[in-house]
Amino acid sequence: MTDNTSASEQTPQTLGRHRLDSTMKRRRVLIGGAGVAAAGGLMAAGFASAATDTGGAEGTTTAADATATTVCTLTAEVTEGPYSLPGALVREDIREDKEGFEVQYTFTVVDTDNDCAPLADALVEIWHCDALGEYSGFVGGNGHKEDDDGTFLRGGQMTDENGQCSIVSIWPGHYVSRAVHVHMRVHTDVTLTDTSYTGGELVHTGQLFFDQDINTEIQAISPYSANTTKETLLANDGIYDDGGAASGLLTLTALGDSVSDGYKATLTVGVSTS
Repeated sequence: MTDNTSASEQTPQTLGRHRLDSTMKRRRVLIGGAGVAAAGGLMAAGFASAATDTGGAEGTTTAADATATTVCTLTAEVTEGPYSLPGALVREDIREDKEGFEVQYTFTVVDTDNDCAPLADALVEIWHCDALGEYSGFVGGNGHKEDDDGTFLRGGQMTDENGQCSIVSIWPGHYVSRAVHVHMRVHTDVTLTDTSYTGGELVHTGQLFFDQDINTEIQAISPYSANTTKETLLANDGIYDDGGAASGLLTLTALGDSVSDGYKATLTVGVSTS
């Protein structure tokens, strides 16, 4: 089997220490964005999330209304990276005791094989590093000593009848060779257990990215500023290809007047279920 993990994911800390995942295979995945990335001025293909507050006068857009204006962009291949773990906890809040600025994610999953109709009962799973660049289950990879329960900043939620789900986390930190990012998988036909899931089919593997200007401001503030490792800018990331929402760039809406108040983050993810 060919190892499709990007060389840019193989940091000096991970090479020789953690086995890289080699299960990623080429698949056709559509990713549509929601509106315009806040503060970045970057146009996003797709439609607004039905659960996203668009600012009073503009109101909200329902999934049914938005489907009619969906713009489809195909992505051939995305790497899962070396920090994945099986059996994510199914929960809305994945922060545990990790410090950082709140991010309220809303994802809308649509089925490209069914006229981009909302995909219900899909498990959307995300995972990312903490403010110091450490992943649960792999603590020490970015040079910091922490307690490691193997579950912090990992988890997922099932989509509802509108293809939507919400997950609460913190803004990620950074580590050597990668821009700030979040990993994502979408599964169908899973069987839920008391706290997790079994079985199912993996229909999307991707990564999520953040506006560079907002991120630069956040990384300079505690607790993120305690991470003194070199940060890679979005424009220099080896995986993000400057494709906007088609490459996983999130639409951000501030929750308050300061970046420390956190953000809403939305993205429409289209997958081929055939």
